[in-house]
Amino acid sequence: MAKKILVVDDEPDIMEVSTVRLKHLGYEIIPAIDAEEALAILQKDIPDLILLDLLLPKMQGDELCKILKSDDKFKNIPVILFTASAVRPSIPARVKEMGADDCVLKPFDPEELLSKVKKFIG
Repeated sequence: MAKKILVVDDEPDIMEVSTVRLKHLGYEIIPAIDAEEALAILQKDIPDLILLDLLLPKMQGDELCKILKSDDKFKNIPVILFTASAVRPSIPARVKEMGADDCVLKPFDPEELLSKVKKFIG
């Protein structure tokens, strides 16, 4: 059975690049365009990994990450944050503080993303 990845990002280009690459490697992708949609999906389906953009409409990614990591049902799901390096250059140093497991700076190298995904879920 394919491992599931919830991809939460409101940028269509990022969603497409990450989805195509990950599907090609056999992962099942569950897309969400914002935190509210992600939370609704999580009530029905538990992924093996979450790729989470920091800058989302309505609720920021770091807020969603904190909610997930404080919930026993979701706290063990690895979370990899996406963020534009120009927007938040201090993110790599703050990943653990936000409750995430790792981060990928945009624009990202698809091979870096794949490497980090494999690190957490094979």
